[in-house]
Formats: sequence, C-alpha cells, structure tokens
Amino acid sequence: MSLRISTTDALLIIDMQADFMPGGPLGVPGADMLPSLINPLCDLPFGAIVATQDWHPPGHVSFAGQGGPWPVHCVAGTRGADLSPALAQVHVGVVLRKGLHPEIDSYSAFEDNDHVSRTGLDGLLKGRGITRVFVVGVALDYCVAATARDAVRAGFATFVLPDACRAVQQAPAAVLAALGIEGVDHAQAADVLAHNRRN
Repeated sequence: MSLRISTTDALLIIDMQADFMPGGPLGVPGADMLPSLINPLCDLPFGAIVATQDWHPPGHVSFAGQGGPWPVHCVAGTRGADLSPALAQVHVGVVLRKGLHPEIDSYSAFEDNDHVSRTGLDGLLKGRGITRVFVVGVALDYCVAATARDAVRAGFATFVLPDACRAVQQAPAAVLAALGIEGVDHAQAADVLAHNRRN
C-alpha cells in the first residue's frame, strides 16, 4: 500500500501529554524524542489530524489509590494533562479528550474500555471522507494499540508508525506482531516522510 499521504488519510496523535513525558508521574521512556518525527508528519496533507488527551477526574478508577494500575496522571485541567509544548499543534484540527468517566478507563481514541461508550471519532473521520489512519504517540502497548485495533474494527485501513511511538512494558516487536494478526499494518514514520518529500 502506498505511503503517499492525501486528504483521505488521518493522523492520530495519541496522548502526547506532559505527564507521559520522562520525569512525569507516568513517564514513558523516550517519549520526549517523538515530536521530532511527529511534527514533520503534521506538515503532510492529511485530511484530519487528531490529538488525544487523557482527561481524568480526580479519583479516577485507573489510579492506584482507587484500585487501578497507574499513578495519578493527566487530571483534567492540570498542567500534566496538557499536550507537550514540544508538539507543534498548528495543524491539529481536533483535540479529543478521553477517560472522563470516573468509573471507566479509556485507552482507545474510539471508545471507553467498557466497549459501550463511544467517543464519536469514527463518525467524525468518516464524515470527512477518511479511509486510512496513521497512529503515533504513547504508549504503543496500551493506548496506541487499543486505538489501532478499534480503527480496524471501524473499517479504516490502519498503520502504526512504531518509530514515532514508545512503549511502557511490552517489546514493540511483540506489540506489532499481535496487531498484525488483527489487521493493523505498520510502517516507519521516517519512510512516510521520505516518500512524501521525494514526490
């Protein structure tokens, strides 16, 4: 499949937030290096560029103090929930906030973890004529993977760009292999950029 970007493609930038940067309460190693690849992607002629934010109420079910697996992170309205200032947002047309329900977590940009509550992203993208999505950001083994799986289920041709992602726990190769079984392709962001600059 061609890596030529057009207005029927969308870029989904997952959770590039301050609290997920190194030094944050849920810092993902190497996440601070991602804007150098993601920002040039934003200059390509995508039909939609969407940035997601975890946007949790205090006492959210995902927090360790509430029985969840994660330290307190991305509390709505705090600086930690802000998108990284290193991320160029001039071309970001939609900021989608997820994880708002105090009792339900939300890894995917398309739906909450209960697989009932939808964010409306699939309808927004289809309404703009999007047929293919490219997914970048953090964390590859959680929110990026969940978003990619749901994108395929929603009918989009889906690419993860692993050099523009970072993982928390699972080895990237294992994540990509599992996603491949579910119909998710992958390519390098560097190759996407090179292909579109050549032509």
